[in-house]
Amino acid sequence: MEWKTIKVRFEGPVCYIKFNRPNAKNAINNLLIEECHRAIILCEKRSSVVIFEGSPEAFCFGADFNEFEFNCNNEKQIATRPDLLYDLWFKMASGPFISISHVRGAVNAGGIGFVAASDIVIADDTAVFSLSELLFGLFPAMVLPFLIRKIGYQKAHYLTLMTKPVNVKVAHDWGMVDEYHKNSDSLLKRQLARVIKLPKSGIEQYKNYMMELNDFVMKSKDQAVETNRTIFSDDHNLERIRLFVEEGIFPWEG
Repeated sequence: MEWKTIKVRFEGPVCYIKFNRPNAKNAINNLLIEECHRAIILCEKRSSVVIFEGSPEAFCFGADFNEFEFNCNNEKQIATRPDLLYDLWFKMASGPFISISHVRGAVNAGGIGFVAASDIVIADDTAVFSLSELLFGLFPAMVLPFLIRKIGYQKAHYLTLMTKPVNVKVAHDWGMVDEYHKNSDSLLKRQLARVIKLPKSGIEQYKNYMMELNDFVMKSKDQAVETNRTIFSDDHNLERIRLFVEEGIFPWEG
């Protein structure tokens, strides 16, 4: 199977999905979402552990603004399919495997969706986490159900409002990161030595039970997707994005 935006490899019961858009800081576009779905379908059948990775410089930097289209009639096209992206994160949270995000470098906006949807998050000491959307008049409607479930309402609220990055120590203190170490590859190996011993059937039953105990992300989908479509259809928000993409003007400079 050919992949254009990700790299996929299987090692026994473990599947590694690596974001592979280095020139775009591993930003999210429609093809990346589609390819991740295809990879997850394979994992549902054969893997008990799925690991998401980026590059040492950037894990994932959210939606790719460069793939927005602004035509001569001033009609704008949303860069990603919010329903498919939400479904991808939901599969990470509920699927019959242990999902792990291995974070190095910057993770922003939609990239935090992958982190928040993961069962386990490990990181190295270069990892920084941010939600920058509100600078453009947007907000992380899709990310927030997963993030609130992971770190609580007030910390997710604060991260959204402040828009500035927090380092890995703060993220760990908040519960966004489970463990971190300068050598995160070694840490990942130690984690895997344990979790690969767990039977896939047990993982599936356990995660189904956990989703029944806390169905917040399931119930939040329709509202999150519709809100995302609304904020990405707002002319003022999209004009801020256009000025940034086409002219390099940040919203606070206008």
